[in-house]
Amino acid sequence: MRSSWFNKLSIKFGPRPPVSWLILCLISLLALIAVLGSSSSNVVDSTSHIPVSLIYTNYRRIKEQAAVDYLELSSVSLGVTRQRELGLCGKERENFVPCYNVSANLLAGFKDGEEFDRHCELSREAQRCLVRPPKDYKIPLRWPTGRDVIWSGNVKISKDQFLSSGSMTKRLMLLEENQIAFHSDDGLIFDGVKDYSRQLAEMLGLGSDSEFAQSGVRTILDINCGFGSFGAHLASLKLMAVCIAAYEATGSQVQLALERGLPAMIGNFITRQLPYPSLSYDMVHCAKCGVIWGEKDGLNLIEIDRVLKPGGYFVLTSPTSIPQGSSSREKKIDVLTPIQELAHKLCWNLLAQQDETFLWQKTADIDCHSSRNHAVGDLANAGSQYRRDLLDLNRPPLSLKFMERVQPEDFYEDAQVWRSALRNYWSLLTPLIFSDHPKRPGDEDPLPPFNMIRNVMDMNANYGGLNAALLEEKKSAWVMNVVPARTSNTLPLILYRGFAGVLHDWCEPFPTYPRTYDMLHANGLLSHLSSERCSMIDLFLEMDRVLRPEGWVILSDKLGAIEMARTIATQVRWDARVIDLQNGNDQRLLVCQKPFVKK
Repeated sequence: MRSSWFNKLSIKFGPRPPVSWLILCLISLLALIAVLGSSSSNVVDSTSHIPVSLIYTNYRRIKEQAAVDYLELSSVSLGVTRQRELGLCGKERENFVPCYNVSANLLAGFKDGEEFDRHCELSREAQRCLVRPPKDYKIPLRWPTGRDVIWSGNVKISKDQFLSSGSMTKRLMLLEENQIAFHSDDGLIFDGVKDYSRQLAEMLGLGSDSEFAQSGVRTILDINCGFGSFGAHLASLKLMAVCIAAYEATGSQVQLALERGLPAMIGNFITRQLPYPSLSYDMVHCAKCGVIWGEKDGLNLIEIDRVLKPGGYFVLTSPTSIPQGSSSREKKIDVLTPIQELAHKLCWNLLAQQDETFLWQKTADIDCHSSRNHAVGDLANAGSQYRRDLLDLNRPPLSLKFMERVQPEDFYEDAQVWRSALRNYWSLLTPLIFSDHPKRPGDEDPLPPFNMIRNVMDMNANYGGLNAALLEEKKSAWVMNVVPARTSNTLPLILYRGFAGVLHDWCEPFPTYPRTYDMLHANGLLSHLSSERCSMIDLFLEMDRVLRPEGWVILSDKLGAIEMARTIATQVRWDARVIDLQNGNDQRLLVCQKPFVKK
């Protein structure tokens, strides 16, 4: 089964390249000696009968092979052994997330919450191995079935942890044999998620929550999202809700949300700034998220103000007071008054309050900001053009002071390129995805490839063109658009378009749990990283960690970078194939599938 799609591709794209560069070098050397050993007259006579086109083809083939040989020699000098597959990690690493090590952080002197944060400088792993799935891991059910039913063996939450998680959680989830079922009408909000969403719409003065987008609310940041019930409902309204929560060793909110096919990533803004530029979101949501907003002189609330667009909303659902102390001396602490005082200083207006839910709006009134905080006033002025109706996905936004200018012709050309590329990807993947896979529970007559690809990561997103093309083609997928560090910062534009995105240094691991993405895509990333300090083998190990079994990798790059990548793909046990696009340049595709390795 593992090699069946390879055979199909071999028929379509030709035989596999030679295995050993040494054999190639030897053959090339013998051919060169034969040519030099022949007489000059014979050379002239023989070449006079060879068509020019054939001479050019042979020259191009030799030139490409020379480049491949050079890269393989370089890889050998760097310690990359082509034939040697990497081993599997131990069971203790089944849910391994690099850069999070509380013990090491404490020894290094981190405290006051920073010990629970991300510190990659302390987590350089000497062992290189492939993180394997748990024994009971199963391929997730296809979307949208997988949004409401997941395999319990795919997430790190035990039956005992589930049963001890409280009656509210039990209403949300039903543990039946080896599945966890999420009820869309229940949630962490007392009257159910749908009623809660309608309540928010009413507080905004809307007729229903289906009008969120028309009112300017398209992107929502959900702080400590629980099990993603609110985000799942918003996804049904075609709104982008991104869950962000701190790393948790067990029962992770982020892991559960991603397993359900919902946007999420690890992030702890209690000690660090959120990984988003200023003026990024239309709404920030916190429903019993456990954050004490009045602590640390209100820095957490100031950070929310930074990422909120002028005119955006902050939704807080929380008791107005919390108990503190022992049962005999328990007293109530007012948590609302400090928030209200700071909200006034930030020029937020309390629009509505219902029960324990409060709705503030960040004003776009420049005079208010100027009278209280000049820095905030500058941000409001820069972002005043944000408050508008839903934008056409492929219309470039107006230039903003904090965002690099984008030439309209470049923007439109990028959109056209990705429309074409997506059609090529889908035509290539569709027969491969369904050639060997039997129908899974919840699958009737799936339209390819909807059942296999939901969580997509674009590792070098540029303008978010792949994301836009997926939406245009009505593919049931969402994209985490990653803008690599030390490249042109296009993240403000990506977020402006209503997409999920983040800045990231690919010399470090990505802040997510293992097996959380169905497809990884990168255009030109390998060439970019060749000039960085990054280790290519470490990058591929990280890609393998975050990729689900039977997941796909599509890399587009120059010939030399692709051949190097193909060598490393063999080491991480991927089925890999180089595809010549026959477009007259040296661009190639590397299409890989991660096998389901059980041991």
